[in-house]
Amino acid sequence: MATQKFMTPISKATLFDGMLKGLIASLGEPHSVYLDAEDLETMKEHTSGTYAGVGMVLGHGPKGLEAVSVIDDQPAYKAGIKSGDHIVSIDGIDTSSMTIEESAAKIRGNAGTDVTIVVERDNQLLTYTVTREEIVLPTVKSKMLTEHIGYMRISQFAEHTADDFKTQYDQLRSEGMTSLVLDLRDNPGGLLNSAQDIASIIMPEGTLVSFTTRDNEKRNYVSEGKNPALPMVVLINKGSASASEIIAGAIQDRKLGTILGTNSYGKGTVQSVYPNFEQEGIKITIAKYHTPNDRVIDGTGIQPDVVLELPKGTSPSGNITDIQIQKAIELLK
Repeated sequence: MATQKFMTPISKATLFDGMLKGLIASLGEPHSVYLDAEDLETMKEHTSGTYAGVGMVLGHGPKGLEAVSVIDDQPAYKAGIKSGDHIVSIDGIDTSSMTIEESAAKIRGNAGTDVTIVVERDNQLLTYTVTREEIVLPTVKSKMLTEHIGYMRISQFAEHTADDFKTQYDQLRSEGMTSLVLDLRDNPGGLLNSAQDIASIIMPEGTLVSFTTRDNEKRNYVSEGKNPALPMVVLINKGSASASEIIAGAIQDRKLGTILGTNSYGKGTVQSVYPNFEQEGIKITIAKYHTPNDRVIDGTGIQPDVVLELPKGTSPSGNITDIQIQKAIELLK
């Protein structure tokens, strides 16, 4: 009836997509969404670590759509957008009624094209025109901070992250690393199996995280203890979410290191993606994560053992001028 009587012609496919989006939205849970073909492709690109866009991860903040993390040296970062910015509009379109997936689809596009993003920061509206690029995310960076203290930063947990981490971890060990600063600041998470593979490199054998489905099926993920455990400081902040919080929570509960920085984001839920034969699907939240000590961190996040905020207006860096890096070195010495 709607296709025949509505004041302007509309396709049944459009109405069907709208019906499915509304159906899943009625669950009232922000991470459960209907994925059309474009959304599903976008998600695959994101977890592979290769896509055309601006290098920014979106989430829900106090005022709505938020830049949960702005990835180092990518277009959004170079333009001046900061983690925690509330995203007001994308190319002039208000974001208040958009899902995260819809917003991400509008921000992404062909390399070389521009997108205009208006953000609110400290009660000021700021406009940025960002040129999209083909992004192959270098998800791991590393170096020696001192003769024996290594530094490894993970920007997200993508398909290739664990392999890159192992290569760089082994290199630092060969250079004399006997303790580690693990930087998970502004890391929005990603693939759980990637986080598990990294946990197996840096953590002794034991529980990483668990969850129980509504059918009372309990799933445990463990670290395998492939290397001797090193003294560790883990850096987190408001942009550390999901898989980052799983790693930090396990290290904290199992007393394997010191968590330093500010309270993390608090995304402690498990999503599964169920595609169908039309290249569409749903992403649905199936459970909440539990840390090894059975803490549920969804909505609360990880509270650091040592709380230390960066000076206002400064962003995380791997440089020795970063006061959180300085404190980490002091703790490890």
